Amino acid sequence: MTDLFTLENAGNLLMLCFLQAVLGFDNLLYISIQSQRAPVAQQRAVRFWGITIAVVLRIVLLLAMVVLIEWLADPFFVMSWEGVLTGGVNFATLVYIIGGFFIMYTAVKEIGHMLTIERLSDDVEDGRGMSAARVIALIVTMNLIFSFDSVLSAIAITKVFAVLATAIAFSGLAMIFLADRVTDFLQRNRMYEVLGLFILLIVGVVLLGEAGPAAAHAAENDALQIEIFGYALIPMSKTTFYFSVVVLVAVEVLQSGYSRKLAAERRARRRHGA
Repeated sequence: MTDLFTLENAGNLLMLCFLQAVLGFDNLLYISIQSQRAPVAQQRAVRFWGITIAVVLRIVLLLAMVVLIEWLADPFFVMSWEGVLTGGVNFATLVYIIGGFFIMYTAVKEIGHMLTIERLSDDVEDGRGMSAARVIALIVTMNLIFSFDSVLSAIAITKVFAVLATAIAFSGLAMIFLADRVTDFLQRNRMYEVLGLFILLIVGVVLLGEAGPAAAHAAENDALQIEIFGYALIPMSKTTFYFSVVVLVAVEVLQSGYSRKLAAERRARRRHGA
C-alpha cells in the first residue's frame, strides 16, 4: 500500500490529470450540447447524473481495458492484400477504428441536425426534445466512446490502477463543475456548437490514425503496421491536433467579431437613413 505514495506515482497522477483535462474537453462539449435536448428543468440533473454514471463506468472500463489489452495484445489476424491493405489487427486496433467511426458519425449527424432545424431550443420548447433518461443514456454511451483514447493514453503512462482511477475521478469532478458554465456559454454563443462538433470530427480522425500502429507496437513488429494502398496509417501528432483546434477557434473568433462589426455597421446605416 505504501508503494502507492511515491514521488513517481505523484508525478504520474499530475500528468494524468492534465491529460484527462485535455482529452476530456471534447467530451465536455458533447455533454453540454447534448444535454440541451432534455427538458429545460431537467438539464442540470441530466448533466450531473450523465457525468457521474459515465465516470463510474469509465473506471470499470479502465480495469477491463488493462486486462483485455494485456490478454489480447497479439493480432487476431494479419491482412495481406499486398498493395491494397496490409497489417495486423488486435483488440486496440478495433477499439480505435470503432470509436473513431462512431465519433465521426455522431459529429456529422449532429451537424446535419443543426442544418435541418432553426434552433435546438425550439425542439425543447415545443415538447419535441428527448426524455431525460434518453439523453443520460446518450451521454454515458458517448463518454465511454470518448474514454478509449484517454484510457489507452493513460495506460501508456502508468499501469498502477489506483493512480489511473484517481485521475479519472478528478476529471469527472472537473466536468461536473464546468458543465453548467460550458452549457451557458454555448447557449449565449450558439455558433460555437458547430465549432465543437468539428473538433469532435477531428478527434474521430485522430482515433482512426491511432489504429494503424496499434498491433505493431503491441507485438514490436513493424511489419504489422497497417498500410492502405501502400501508405502507412499513422497517428496524427498531438501538435498537429492542437494546432488544428487552435486554428478552428481563431477562425471562429475572427468570424464572430467580423459578423458583429457588420451588424453594427448595418444598424448605424439604418439609424442614419432614418
